[in-house]
Amino acid sequence: MAAVKPVEDGAKMQAVTFAMLVITYLGLNSSLNLLNKWSLGVYGFRFPFLLTSCHMAFSFVVLAPVALRESWESHRRTLEKQWKGVVYIGSFMALNIALNNISLLDISLTLNQIIRSAIPVVTCVLAIAVEGRYPSRPELTALLMLTFGVMLAVWQGTVTGKPYAIAFCLVGTVCNGAMMTFSGKVLSEKLDVVRLTFYTAPVSLACLAPFFWAYERDRFWAYLPAHSNGVAFIIAVSSINAVLYNMVHSLMIKKTSAVTTTVLGEVKIVGLLVLSAMLLGEGKEFTLKMTVGCVLAMAGFALYSHTKIQKFRESMAPRVISLTASGTGSAAELAPLKGGEVGVLPRGGSGSTPGRV
Repeated sequence: MAAVKPVEDGAKMQAVTFAMLVITYLGLNSSLNLLNKWSLGVYGFRFPFLLTSCHMAFSFVVLAPVALRESWESHRRTLEKQWKGVVYIGSFMALNIALNNISLLDISLTLNQIIRSAIPVVTCVLAIAVEGRYPSRPELTALLMLTFGVMLAVWQGTVTGKPYAIAFCLVGTVCNGAMMTFSGKVLSEKLDVVRLTFYTAPVSLACLAPFFWAYERDRFWAYLPAHSNGVAFIIAVSSINAVLYNMVHSLMIKKTSAVTTTVLGEVKIVGLLVLSAMLLGEGKEFTLKMTVGCVLAMAGFALYSHTKIQKFRESMAPRVISLTASGTGSAAELAPLKGGEVGVLPRGGSGSTPGRV
């Protein structure tokens, strides 16, 4: 039994570490979304391309001292091997942001959210194509339940939009899923989150700068003189939040998968709806349709979590070593032992009792 305790302690430590990572991810995600919403909406800083470009530039500058501790030769070898993935991730990230923001000019927010609720399913399909990761039937069922649940929960009856805006939103959603999928692929090949963020930031900046130049440049120079202090505060605080979020986001993908990370994002949407109803007195606006949607989404999340926990337990299960009948001690097979114990199971022996290790 002594050999089992370190395994159990290791599993508990992994669970605690993962829980802290999830809490940090959701906290940074929510704070960044709220800060961006306040900046772009309430305060009136209506320059999303400039804001995101500043986030990318800040990430590159802040992470440079850490990333450049590695030798130039190390960076050269990494980029020779991973440059395609880095370009894909940076480009898809920029396109996702740009196309989504442009679509919001001529599409209702409800329709935008409904379309983007499909990100977990899109990511799952792309993971099959890019990484060869096929979901099990329970996982696919859970993803569909979660997606339809969130769509019901956010639907407010108004789903208007011009065809080009709907198309941009759809393409942006695919770009989001592609960015997540390629991040999972690159991170699985031993590229750490610091260097991934450092490499992709200038790519995204190069893609976003033309949008700022075309859509926001003149308005920003007219806006800046009267709001210089507010602009400096927004850019500084949101950039710090963004670089922390981007690193934790990449770490989440590395520790779990691209699909699991999108699932957590969907659950956050439902959680915010429920908290708004409970804490902000919006319970009267919580319709039957929204309630059904939230219940369906949480049921999908519970099923998805159950399948993932089951896989995690199977991967952490102690093994028994099956030996040859001659007792030479050569390990031929590994299999879990009931009761969480570790034992040796002789091959070819009839009625033998597993011996404890």
